[in-house]
Amino acid sequence: MRSIRLPMYGLLVLLVLASAPAQAETAQSTESSVKAGERFDEVWRMVRDRFYDRELHGLDWDAVRQKYRPQSLAAGSERALTDVINAMLGELKASHLGYYTPLDTAYYDLADIFSRALHNQLRSAFPGGEVSYTGIGVFTRRIDGKTFVSAVLNGLPADKAGVLVGDEILAADGAPFQPVQSFELKAGRKVALEIRRTPGTAPQRLDVMPERIEPNEAFLTAMRASTRVIDRGGVKIGYIHVWSYARGDYQELLEEQISTGPLKDADALIWDLRDGWGGADPAYLDIFNARAPTMLTTDRGGDKSVVNAKWRKPAALLINGGTRSGKEVLTYGFKKYGYGEVIGTRTSGALLAARAFLLSAGGLLLVPVADVEVDGERLESRGVTPTIEVDRKIPYAAGADPQLERAVEVLARSVGG
Repeated sequence: MRSIRLPMYGLLVLLVLASAPAQAETAQSTESSVKAGERFDEVWRMVRDRFYDRELHGLDWDAVRQKYRPQSLAAGSERALTDVINAMLGELKASHLGYYTPLDTAYYDLADIFSRALHNQLRSAFPGGEVSYTGIGVFTRRIDGKTFVSAVLNGLPADKAGVLVGDEILAADGAPFQPVQSFELKAGRKVALEIRRTPGTAPQRLDVMPERIEPNEAFLTAMRASTRVIDRGGVKIGYIHVWSYARGDYQELLEEQISTGPLKDADALIWDLRDGWGGADPAYLDIFNARAPTMLTTDRGGDKSVVNAKWRKPAALLINGGTRSGKEVLTYGFKKYGYGEVIGTRTSGALLAARAFLLSAGGLLLVPVADVEVDGERLESRGVTPTIEVDRKIPYAAGADPQLERAVEVLARSVGG
């Protein structure tokens, strides 16, 4: 009998040992599903209670929940859950509505943009209350299953390393590229970016040095670094790229650059509002309204300060599909009131007033809380068309910028006759 019992006992032990990891995995999966469900439900409720249209664009929001909640429970990763939640939000077909996690740079950008409103919550998400992440300063876009650089922030690590708009990013340190994870814990250390600049050619390596990025300060740094004067046939054309307009600091820098900075002696100005973030005040457009005085004060130390700075020379505005929100209000006014040519492609058509919420279950939710009209017109889903249409293809552009080139050409001709 003992010869029979021993094998059976051994089999029993093996079954227990084999089932223990499976039970642990099942428990872990169940816990993950519970957390995913809690996060999904919090987003669903927040939209129900905060969305600017009480009728939720005519959607049966309960039915939408029933459609997507099982998918959220089955999501096997943070990225998959985010995709499910954003697919649900997409049913509302509204701008300024999205769910973001620390896997994406937009999470940090929006947390910093709305930091004053989120002040009491920031310390739980960001130790010390400082919104920052390690990155290189690029915007990327997925096109045909590939990741391309769609914009490079001036003066930040990617720009210093020679990364260009249009570069296809293949890998970072030999691993698939991730906008945040690829650089986590690597500030001040070289990261090997594998890119392809020309289709069909072998990849090339660029060494980039990630740094801690505080979004609002980074946008201000990039704006200052973008400032330059382009000489075209003796005509001096000033250029400045406003990456974000979410705070008054950006307008103050623009006024400084055109009144006492490197753009003050330029013959014309290119105002670049492509890509980045909105948030602009309509009053910012007054800088092009010449019918008001400008005051300059100089203290005993020689420091100068300008009040009510104005640009009274030719100007052109650059826009594209990444020109959104408050920047679209400025574009609308610049075009309507004839301050100059608007060059590029139609703006995003994303003009609703929004608030950001850090969720207790994790992540950040951006919700449109009010509708917006400009001079009685609704720009949401419509956008603003340019006066001069110029496309800019992103894939493998190798930094070429036909929109900027056209603006230089137009202003040089306008000033030089």
